[in-house]
Amino acid sequence: MRPLDPRLLRYASGARVPVGGLAGLGVLGAGLAIAQAWLLANVIAQVFVDKATLSVAVLGWLAAVTVGRAVTAWAAQALAHRAAVTAKAQLRGALLSRVIALGPAWRRAGDGGDGGDGGDGGGPRGAAALTQLATVGLDGLDGYFTGYLPALMLAVAVPLAVLVAITAADPLSGLTVALTLPLVPLFGALIGMATGDQARQRMDALGRLAHHFHDVVGGLTTLRVFGRARAQRERIGQVTGDYRRATMATLRLAFLSSFALELIATMSVALVATEIGLRLAYGHLDLRAGLFVLILAPEAYLPLRNLGTQFHSTADGLAAAGEVFAILEAPDPAATARRPAPGGAGQLIRVDGVSVRHEGRCAPAPAGTTFTIAAGRLTVLTGPSGCGKSTLLSCLLGFTEPTTGTITGSVAGGSPDTGAGFGWLPQDPTLFAGTVADNIRLGQPDAPGDAVAAAARDAALDDVGLDRVLGERGAGLSAGQRRRVALARALLPAAPLLLLDEPTAGLDATREAVVTGTLRRYAAAGHAVVVVSHRPALIAAADEVIDVAAPAGDTAPAGADELPGHAAPMEVPA
Repeated sequence: MRPLDPRLLRYASGARVPVGGLAGLGVLGAGLAIAQAWLLANVIAQVFVDKATLSVAVLGWLAAVTVGRAVTAWAAQALAHRAAVTAKAQLRGALLSRVIALGPAWRRAGDGGDGGDGGDGGGPRGAAALTQLATVGLDGLDGYFTGYLPALMLAVAVPLAVLVAITAADPLSGLTVALTLPLVPLFGALIGMATGDQARQRMDALGRLAHHFHDVVGGLTTLRVFGRARAQRERIGQVTGDYRRATMATLRLAFLSSFALELIATMSVALVATEIGLRLAYGHLDLRAGLFVLILAPEAYLPLRNLGTQFHSTADGLAAAGEVFAILEAPDPAATARRPAPGGAGQLIRVDGVSVRHEGRCAPAPAGTTFTIAAGRLTVLTGPSGCGKSTLLSCLLGFTEPTTGTITGSVAGGSPDTGAGFGWLPQDPTLFAGTVADNIRLGQPDAPGDAVAAAARDAALDDVGLDRVLGERGAGLSAGQRRRVALARALLPAAPLLLLDEPTAGLDATREAVVTGTLRRYAAAGHAVVVVSHRPALIAAADEVIDVAAPAGDTAPAGADELPGHAAPMEVPA
């Protein structure tokens, strides 16, 4: 990222006014520094050369300028904190909106398991890596706004103004400052490039640690059952060690660069002081001018030294902002070609020759599937695991673009392009910390209690109270109970089109019969119900069964596209 990336002010427009105020305060600070040096030089000269009594007015002006510099520094910090809070809030909101707009297909395309490179779209795509980026990553911008940006404004305004003032008072000293001053930003830029690489490596290491820890915690029960917890503990130790080493490498570079910048600035000031002292000794320079230059010379180098120091403390924030910008500027996924379907009584959506080719698979899945989704009918998609049944639902939802074929049509109250008018049960539903009722109301927070209770009954959720408090990811429920909570969530809107992936997986025969009856009743009421299932009872109740054949020659393992219904765990209370 550049020192002041225009994208930062474009995506965080609320920070423009505070940043503009910082620029103005930088100019004011430069003027006050010059005035303070001039007043101080005159006071010293009056006391030791003119042997004159100091006037109250001169002392008052000196005190006022000193207080003015302190107030300016305080105002700069206040504006910087305001800019930081505003920018982080806007960037987090923009990041969340963009991730939602890009959709699950974008995340799956770049989720390689390490939480790192996001491929074409840039940026991390795993849940843990995105969470780390939006929280800890963007928190690094605090140092950028409160430390680096004020230092940057001072580094632009103060050295130039001080150089002009020194040159006006003593051209030779001005020439010395002009020759040595560029050395500080030059070495700072060279060191900064190395620091940027270290910061990116540190962010990648942190992303891998977050992603791995997230996966281990999510599967901790399974790891304990199969005795693999100790191995994963050692693996987390290795990833943590990588992050520690990357952090220490960044810190070592920061300390070395700070020392280098301090050495260059100190030697430059010493050079100016030496030539002023020699000229004063031989009477070639007035004491007032010499004192003025000597007091003012460190002010020329100080902002640049501070800028180099602050850069290292903000390297993580700049790296995180760069990843956020990569996600915000990721190209939109190509929209699936859909046109209004011609007439047809009761017809909703036509799936015509849809094929999806997956990376790493030798044949598309599904492969040239054609069927019609009609209102008032229960349609079951069946077939062997990996044949593309769940992918078909993803295409209907607009999450996946067909490689070939089209999906045309509309649904009452919405269309496949907007996602309106759908009730959706994914294969691996997500529940959140809160009550069961809150999880059912996720898509309709204002739904009345009677509707929530009715949806729970329709989903055979008779063994879980609606007021029961769940942990993260539905902790406290069995696999079948979690699925029935998610099914109730899909049934609550009474949408014209229901897309359900294995709604009866993991259910006992009694509750499977209840859910099957619910789906038949919804279809009889005029809803279009599309179900992916392997269960014989649900297939027998269907109005139409679509056999999605396995692609010829495909060697995808079982479960590559969806979990087989017969492999789903039965109800075991958590």
